Amino acid sequence: MIGVVGAGAFGTALAVALATAGRSVTLWARDSVHVGAMAQGRTNAARLAGVRFPLSLTVTGDLRDLSGAQAVLLALPMQALAGFLAAHGAGLNGLPLVAACKGIDLASLRGPTAIVRGFCPQSAVSILTGPSFAADIARGLPTALTLAGEGARDLQSLLSTPSLRLYRSADVLGAELGGALKNVIAIAAGVVMGAGLGESARAALVTRGFAEMQRFALAQGAAGDTLLGLSGLGDLILTCTSTQSRNLRFGMALGSGAAFDTKATVEGVATALAIGQIAQKMAVDMPVSTMVAQLIGQEITLDQAIHSLMSRPLRKE
Repeated sequence: MIGVVGAGAFGTALAVALATAGRSVTLWARDSVHVGAMAQGRTNAARLAGVRFPLSLTVTGDLRDLSGAQAVLLALPMQALAGFLAAHGAGLNGLPLVAACKGIDLASLRGPTAIVRGFCPQSAVSILTGPSFAADIARGLPTALTLAGEGARDLQSLLSTPSLRLYRSADVLGAELGGALKNVIAIAAGVVMGAGLGESARAALVTRGFAEMQRFALAQGAAGDTLLGLSGLGDLILTCTSTQSRNLRFGMALGSGAAFDTKATVEGVATALAIGQIAQKMAVDMPVSTMVAQLIGQEITLDQAIHSLMSRPLRKE
């Protein structure tokens, strides 16, 4: 049995994809009303409307139902991960755990695997990341992801399906940072489009943003080529080019001055603020990420942000 913690769109999509491939899957949600609605309707109308649950997918509100799982996927918002594990980590400790979230915790400035290990020291911990939208995974559209961490070789076969192809990586930190940093660059790309600066400007910004993603990851000790893979460049391309991305849509609203749904989870917001703190301590040059953090914090105007990027000293690429 595979457990999935978190019945948002992504967690539900993973549960559906795995169950469709014949796995026995138990999907946990904390809201008893939500659990009841999913169990009765055999769909997650609130988060992933129109997708039916396979027969081998069970819904529960009791974490004890995940005991003995071959793996438990933690598909929670990044900023909720530590709080969930503080309350429930003891019951999961010792089970193989796979973080299926992207970002950096703003309170601790740690990534998902470090947080999971802190609360569940007896668990083998991995991260699942890469270019993916919940709707595509749930519909069985071809998707490829990166799986990095302890036990990844065994989990690779368990979590792969005919439509969901997993590639292993030994670089947990690089895979983690790629998924976190691309959300910040996606917000910046959205700002460019929302402000009407054009496709050429977006291409330039994404390219320079990728350069600083690599710079930051290397400074943190990640392998240089990891961000060239699915968890870095692949995810960056997807998130910066599709309006399915909440980070891109948030940036577009930021650039145009439009309102944005305050209930929507935009992982890049907290990550941008966290990256700003880390980069400052490490003296890593992160102009795009810094600009995003300053815009979010209302420390600068959009015109000032554009001027700061365009007036940087000319240098070799």
